[in-house]
Amino acid sequence: MTARERILDAAVKLIAREGIDDVRIARIAIAAGVSAGLVHYHFASREALLAEALEHSYEIAGNARISVPEDEPAPATRRLAAMIDQCLPLNDVLRDDWVLWVELWLRAVRHPELRPIAARLYSRMRVWFADAITEGIQDGEFTAPNPDRTADRLLALIDGYGARSLNEDPTMPVQRARDEIWAAIAPELGL
Repeated sequence: MTARERILDAAVKLIAREGIDDVRIARIAIAAGVSAGLVHYHFASREALLAEALEHSYEIAGNARISVPEDEPAPATRRLAAMIDQCLPLNDVLRDDWVLWVELWLRAVRHPELRPIAARLYSRMRVWFADAITEGIQDGEFTAPNPDRTADRLLALIDGYGARSLNEDPTMPVQRARDEIWAAIAPELGL
């Protein structure tokens, strides 16, 4: 693992736990086992660090997302369910990803230079879901008339219910969030 990757790993954990405004570069450096100067060398600003930490987190999660053995193809419904689970705050790692997203949403409102990063990450998520929905249609499992539109709705449902679960709303535990997402999206998928 390179020094840059160690910095990004440390940044993801610390930003998720403390917020971008409260994280000190020196603490990220200590956690990564590098000098503060090296962190500053790689990242010009906190916003740059947040943006790259989000990209890094997305890539790590993307590599771990829905790995199904090649000799065991997953039905589209099962695959989509696993994808939805990967986008909900079900465990500490996914909660950290969620907190990073929330940080990005808030920062992008105040720092327009972050908006393209948010749009790019959402676009990747949308394509990921739309491709899975399209494959389900091709396999005859789904009947959604417009996979892109269904993917947009699915992301909106995940964001809304996921945010409530992340905030530990007592009326919206993660299992209920998952159930509500499926109840809303299943008719559109033809399930």
